[in-house]
Amino acid sequence: MIQFITAFFHSKLAPGILLLGATVLALVMENTALYTLYDAIKDTPVTLRIGTFKIDKPLLLWINDGLMAVFFLLVGLEIKREVLKGHLSKPSQLALPLIAAIGGVIMPALIYAAFNMGNPDTISGWAIPAATDIAFALGVLTLLGNRVPNALKVCLVAIAIIDDLAAIIIIALFYTDDTSLYALSLAGAGLAFAFALNRLGVTRLGPYAMIGLFIWACVLKSGVHATLAGVALGLIIPLRVQNEHGLSPLKVMEHALHPWVVFAVIPLFAFVNAGLSFKGITLDTFMDPITVGIILGLFVGKQLGVFVFTYLARLVGICKLPNGVTWLHFYGLSLLTGIGFTMSLFIGTLAFNHVENITAVRLGVLTGSLLSAVVGIAILLLASRRASVKPGQ
Repeated sequence: MIQFITAFFHSKLAPGILLLGATVLALVMENTALYTLYDAIKDTPVTLRIGTFKIDKPLLLWINDGLMAVFFLLVGLEIKREVLKGHLSKPSQLALPLIAAIGGVIMPALIYAAFNMGNPDTISGWAIPAATDIAFALGVLTLLGNRVPNALKVCLVAIAIIDDLAAIIIIALFYTDDTSLYALSLAGAGLAFAFALNRLGVTRLGPYAMIGLFIWACVLKSGVHATLAGVALGLIIPLRVQNEHGLSPLKVMEHALHPWVVFAVIPLFAFVNAGLSFKGITLDTFMDPITVGIILGLFVGKQLGVFVFTYLARLVGICKLPNGVTWLHFYGLSLLTGIGFTMSLFIGTLAFNHVENITAVRLGVLTGSLLSAVVGIAILLLASRRASVKPGQ
């Protein structure tokens, strides 16, 4: 039994399976007699008090504002590593995923806006279908095993990283409440101190972690979404210097955080946010402008943006497909970027507060992501049977 558990958590499929399991559990509890327990779990009050400083939130918001800051810290670490030493470190490697990601943000947003233009109560959700859930998308590719070229997986990771960076910028610019300049100033001072630690060659992670908690608390009180504190800290952690063990502090932190994020943070977020009640859902519910905008944004907008932008860039010679990847492979990948799920749900929690709108968001995200996954798998299986097609043509 222990060997089975160990093998499961070492499997590349494990994060996707846990995420799916958390989602199914949330849906089951919300639609059975367990819904009262489900609501009680989300609404459990949790208070942190130090002197006159107090953070008093339900468990749902501790997960969305607190644990998701750890997720975004990992995203910040990954972005820095990929840009400085990874798949995005050379212009030739950057062109394709950058263009694909830009298209994958613009087209879904335009489609959503087309269905919600003129409605100030719903237009704020325009960024919901613009996000990609890397854990789910990679999990689907992993399910296909050797049927898809490894270069396609690398390409998806690169697109998703840029997509995450775009989501971070969007959250900072468009989903920020009234700000407290005093709290922001304290957060800025904390970041300046962390940057000074970097420049002084400090490689121990303890000081960065302590100042990171201070920065997070300040950003939380400032009105700017607290998850951005995680990104900012991740970009400051040293990469190129080595600690006393000859290891990069950034890589050490990334390695330490990764299992906690994929096996705990993301499944917990999915569990408390994916609970959609099917009671009263009819065809009219699917025709809600929010739901339609998200479904078509994820399923149609993502594939159009990623594929068409890349194809046009290939025509003018800006980029080319990786070796071994055909256009049919890439079309399947463009469909998988429509698996928004975690990131789309997260942005949905920032865009809307009303229960009716949140229900429409959940329905749209689940439906659009499911369609993207199913059709994407079908296209990639078809591509694997057409191996005679020359890549990059």
